[in-house]
Amino acid sequence: MDFEYWWLLLLPLFFGLGWVAARIDISQLLTETSTLPASYFRGLNFLISEQPDKAIEAFTEALRADSNTLELHFALGSLFRRTGEMDRAIRLHQGLLEREDLAEPQQLMALAELAQDYLKAGLFDRAEEIFLKLTETRYANSALRALLEIYVREKEWLQAISVAQRLETLTGRPLRIEVAEFYCELAQQNMLLGQLSQARGNLNEALEANRNCVRANIMLGDIEAAAGAQSNALNAWRAVELQVPDYLELVAERMMASWRILGNTEEGLQWLHEAVRKYRLEETAHVLFEATLDLKGPEAAYRMAHEEAEQSPSLTALDRLLQAKVSGMPDGDLRLVMSAIREHLEKTAYHRCRTCGYTARQFHWHCPSCSEWETFPPRFERAISKTSLI
Repeated sequence: MDFEYWWLLLLPLFFGLGWVAARIDISQLLTETSTLPASYFRGLNFLISEQPDKAIEAFTEALRADSNTLELHFALGSLFRRTGEMDRAIRLHQGLLEREDLAEPQQLMALAELAQDYLKAGLFDRAEEIFLKLTETRYANSALRALLEIYVREKEWLQAISVAQRLETLTGRPLRIEVAEFYCELAQQNMLLGQLSQARGNLNEALEANRNCVRANIMLGDIEAAAGAQSNALNAWRAVELQVPDYLELVAERMMASWRILGNTEEGLQWLHEAVRKYRLEETAHVLFEATLDLKGPEAAYRMAHEEAEQSPSLTALDRLLQAKVSGMPDGDLRLVMSAIREHLEKTAYHRCRTCGYTARQFHWHCPSCSEWETFPPRFERAISKTSLI
């Protein structure tokens, strides 16, 4: 294809048009900037230097000078909410919604901000009402997330499931862990009310949503055990090993209790021994030790504890070794040492959330700090202490 030389004549024209457009944009920007009150820029400086209280004062002064600046209203409302002044944030956004000159995009923005105010203030009914309206707008994503937060806080699990499924469709991000946990929470409510059939149904729904939902199998085992179906309970708990073996820590004691009821303690001891060998589970090893001590006596328990202490020296192994040693003996110095070690172990053991690092002595399915699900590992961590044990 021949090069059209006449295009070269147009290049200076294109450059000239670009220069003019840029000059117009800069001129417009300078014009708009010059109309803003000086207190607006002071407010920005305070925000940059992380002084929200002074920024609020500056923006409030700027609004007195020019009450028609929408950006200032929204910035000030966000600051009120950030500093916990919820009444002022609510009044400001309500005032914006009462303005007749507000275009539809600004009305939606003010409505979304007001809903966030209500949420932060704990006025969940009012927040829910607005967020439900916003689910049909460009704010659908944030509105659904806020609704999910509300329903979890209010323990409205059916609504939480519905909203989570809508969020999955909207964003493409899977929420199967959360949905399965919501079904487990529903089952927990059913169990408290004695509705075991409904509980089983919800737990099966949980496994349908997330086949690796350990909690569902643990709860199914609990239902079967309470109904006297110990073999069925053991089958449900055994399934945990196929999902996440670490969670056997939560069911080892339950399993041994069922084997006792069935009179199959040898099978139970063998199964627990194999689980400890394969997965190095501390709490399961303790259940195995206690059962061995009770069923086979101190000598067998001592041999087990001694072998463990040789292979993996730890305070936990030493505690079990001492417990086997002093079993059946009168109180003495060894018992004092064992008590000191046990107290130390109890004080230093904790579970840590993998998401936010929150620590707790008790295992949680739902982190009390960051509200994420299934972020607490069932294994204990232990704090390093520089103090003496006794």
